[in-house]
Amino acid sequence: MDVKRMKMKVCLVGEAAVGKTSLIRRFVLDDFDDKYIQTLGTKVSKKEITAASPDGSGELKIDMTIWDIMGQKGFRELLKEAYFYGAKGILAVCDLTRKRTLEDLDDWIEGVYSVTGRIPIEFLANKVDLNDQAQLGEAELVQAARAYDSSFRFTSAKTGINVELAFQSLGERIAKDRFARKPAPDE
Repeated sequence: MDVKRMKMKVCLVGEAAVGKTSLIRRFVLDDFDDKYIQTLGTKVSKKEITAASPDGSGELKIDMTIWDIMGQKGFRELLKEAYFYGAKGILAVCDLTRKRTLEDLDDWIEGVYSVTGRIPIEFLANKVDLNDQAQLGEAELVQAARAYDSSFRFTSAKTGINVELAFQSLGERIAKDRFARKPAPDE
């Protein structure tokens, strides 16, 4: 069987305390820590995932570099060029229990697009384990995702619900996007 390799940079965006770091920790380490520790600056993690090659030629090994950024707006503006440069996809994370965090994703996404152009997005409504405190429903998420021609998922870094699936789905969308166009020499 033919095995191809691909590297991709993925960024998580969203306001402070929506669960970006916890989602990465769940995905990379299959672990959860409910102590909130604010991300200072950026943190980079890596994980390899496997997908079917979009051209049907076998297996694709994806080396995913995952960038986590602190959720403060001023920081985003200050470092967006360096942080978003080279990103091939983003996970736009909101907190299901705070409606405002979904509304704020537009600014984050526009910040990314200003550096990368349009790239695949996956919307994540995190903290679905706190569904009894939800301020967001499926209708709002459908509307937000549709505006960016994206999909969305309800996730929980605490329980692991849909976390692996979210990263896998984004990786596959990026791979499909890159196979659809002629690859650059460095890809």
